[in-house]
Amino acid sequence: MTNSPAYEVAVRAEATLGEGPTWDPATGRLLWIDILSSRIHTYDPATGHRTLRRTEQHIGAVKPRTGGGLVLNLRDGVGLLDPDDTFRWLHREVVPGRRANDAAVAPDGTLWAGTMRYDEAPGGGTLSRISPDGRVTTVLDDVTVSNGTGWSPDGRLMYYTDTPTRRIDVFDHDPATGAVSGRRPFAEIEEGAGFPDGLTVDADGCVWVALWDGAAIRRYTPHGTLARVIPLPVPRVTACAFGGPDLTDLYLTTARVGLPAPHPLAGSLLVLPGIGKGVAQPAFAG
Repeated sequence: MTNSPAYEVAVRAEATLGEGPTWDPATGRLLWIDILSSRIHTYDPATGHRTLRRTEQHIGAVKPRTGGGLVLNLRDGVGLLDPDDTFRWLHREVVPGRRANDAAVAPDGTLWAGTMRYDEAPGGGTLSRISPDGRVTTVLDDVTVSNGTGWSPDGRLMYYTDTPTRRIDVFDHDPATGAVSGRRPFAEIEEGAGFPDGLTVDADGCVWVALWDGAAIRRYTPHGTLARVIPLPVPRVTACAFGGPDLTDLYLTTARVGLPAPHPLAGSLLVLPGIGKGVAQPAFAG
């Protein structure tokens, strides 16, 4: 199960807390963020061109929108960045001591946005479903570190990680209504192997998960069986997403926060070329 395909350095960087890789097929670019440095990065693998944009507060996730522009999961709520760079709040909810974390777009185009306490107090975070018109439904209100969220290729299952639990959980998901039910454990990360962070689901319905303090990424079958472990040189692997024109390259974000002697690649964007086949991700419908 353990093997070491050749990884490549897509972007050599020193991101404090790199996160949230997302392929934008409309532009042929990979979006990713540095949460604690309040930065949005883009990377064009065809040309090597990169851009960097600062946000006014910590950012937990960035996703493309169907009409162009970006949706941002920010410390104080969810905002919209229009194609002309105009910013406006879609939903603003200021909670002292709390910030945004990972987010994902569901098959119906809604945003599932997570939050957490800066001090990582147990139960201080949430997972909410934000509709294109700004309506908010709290799905989970007892979360510690809301992280990876993804859906099976048919949209009938939703996977989710609350990192300190060491589990990937799975829900039944109704594609017509967006409702989830039947939460149950899907896979558990054993003691000493790190903590589950961001995840993605491939075309075969397998779940790839990045391991914080685990220096690896794992692939689980749709039945929750560990199928592959890929060691990496950096301890804090934060998230993963398929990208490239054919969605066959797996991009990995990493972090250097809290490391007394970071590896030279900690904080860089890595890629495993041709490692699998991803599923096209929907854009936010707002």
